[in-house]
Amino acid sequence: MYVIITYDVNERRVGKICKKLKAHLTWTQNSVFEGEVTKGPFLKCRQEVESIININEDSIYYYIVENPKHIRKEIIGEEKGQFDCFF
Repeated sequence: MYVIITYDVNERRVGKICKKLKAHLTWTQNSVFEGEVTKGPFLKCRQEVESIININEDSIYYYIVENPKHIRKEIIGEEKGQFDCFF
């Protein structure tokens, strides 16, 4: 499945959420991660993220696409999230 996750969390939790999502998905913009993942790792990621947030203050949006062939992505401007090489 292909997953897009967006979040709006208190700044005290941003780093923790970002770190958890980076372990499973690709960062594409501020507060946006996406990528192809199987159900097991996705559920683990979701559980980890939801253990960090405060449901009274924060929000997480999951967009789950069962068939990634149905996604057409168009990017205007510089594409981010292409950090495969670190020095």
